[in-house]
Amino acid sequence: MALTVVESVVDVPDGVEVSLEGKRVKVSGPRGVVEKDFAHAGVELALDGGRVRVWAQNPKKRERALVKTIASHIGNMIKGVTRGFRYKLKIVYVHFPINVQIVGDRVIIQNFLGERRPREARIVGDTKVYVQGEDVIVEGVDIEAVAQTAANIQQATRIRRKDLRKFLDGIYVYEKGEMG
Repeated sequence: MALTVVESVVDVPDGVEVSLEGKRVKVSGPRGVVEKDFAHAGVELALDGGRVRVWAQNPKKRERALVKTIASHIGNMIKGVTRGFRYKLKIVYVHFPINVQIVGDRVIIQNFLGERRPREARIVGDTKVYVQGEDVIVEGVDIEAVAQTAANIQQATRIRRKDLRKFLDGIYVYEKGEMG
């Protein structure tokens, strides 16, 4: 029986340090540190000089798909510690002006559709959130934490029990990208 190997390689640029402890990957760079555990995946990880190898021997369909997925995760970790990620959200309202404040690890949304009780969204991880006029900007090194924080803010202003075609108020993601 022939041995089949599916592998993907991620190059590590200068100024970025990658370390492996079992299947726990730690990437550190000029913007910070990101750590992820891939113990759940049936793939192997190894450091070969300035590259990270992800491979599976005699993989089933799931392991074959996970090889490229985990390589992409590691690539995003490297991109995060070198350039960082930024999501921009727009505050949209028609009648009642929405007031957004950042308090600790929460985003407080007041006066949404004239409601007296403020709505809250959780900030995930080391993500930084700030308000600039009509924009809410979410930045960080971990793309999953940045995206989840942006999603939490957008979901906090979800309209319930009203016609969504008429009530368009909310906070919506309008731009995703790297900080540069």
